[in-house]
Amino acid sequence: MTTVTEATDTDVRRNELAGFLRSRRERITPEQVGLPRGRRRRTPGLRREEVAQLSAVGVTWYTWLEQARDIQVSPQVLDSLARALLLDRSERTHLFALAGAVDPAPGSDCAGITPALQEMLTRLEPFPACIQNSRYDILAYNRTYGRLLCDLDAVAPQDRNCMLLAFTDEDWRAAVVDLPGTRRVMAAKFRASMAEHLAEPPWKALLARLEAASPEFGEIWARHEVVGPANRTKIFRNARVGLLRLDHTDLWLGPSVGPRLVTYVPSDEESRQGLDRLMESALADAAQPASGPVLAGT
Repeated sequence: MTTVTEATDTDVRRNELAGFLRSRRERITPEQVGLPRGRRRRTPGLRREEVAQLSAVGVTWYTWLEQARDIQVSPQVLDSLARALLLDRSERTHLFALAGAVDPAPGSDCAGITPALQEMLTRLEPFPACIQNSRYDILAYNRTYGRLLCDLDAVAPQDRNCMLLAFTDEDWRAAVVDLPGTRRVMAAKFRASMAEHLAEPPWKALLARLEAASPEFGEIWARHEVVGPANRTKIFRNARVGLLRLDHTDLWLGPSVGPRLVTYVPSDEESRQGLDRLMESALADAAQPASGPVLAGT
């Protein structure tokens, strides 16, 4: 039986966590995480939906956290929030203490999508590159990646997920030469990664969305196939420049369950020239000169 004191302690802890998250969110300027300020911004610091996108959690779920609702928070999600909110070591320790969770990486600094990572994405151009998490959410990308499979700038931030796009977006599907094989491997990787996140709301929400949106996904998911990360050559049929043969590489930015830098390097001269033309096309599309890569959520 839960005593009044235990219930009160839990309520106090949840309210302290909610207040701490709000205070950290409101102190971060959009420019610190690569977001445009915009003319109509009234919220001090970041908006809730921006923090949710940066940490790859659902907007509703994050809002509940700031409302001190009684929901479960895993160490992996807390780690993502700590990185998105640019917490230093002391603040990270405080966050895990308020949540009553064990920090999987005590003493870690939480860089998030830092200006250095954004600069790295830009410097890799014209090679396509992005930063993804293990759930295939696209957290940031450079201009050539933004035109590689579809016009990512035109995709709503909450839909910038490779799994979702591979099964529902016509442009993305048309750009992948071996679509059946690619989707089968992606689903197998997703299942392998999800084993460590089975109870987490963002993972369950994405799975439910995929099953509702695509019968093809349901058929593949029912096979229970799993596969680990692997680098390989991929062939894309880009609508602007034709066939591109690119060597895919994942560079992990932390533990394997964390974010990774995904790069595509041309495997032949024809593809190298194609990427140059794709970069020229991306620059021509820009209404104004771009100063850096795109952060998912902008």
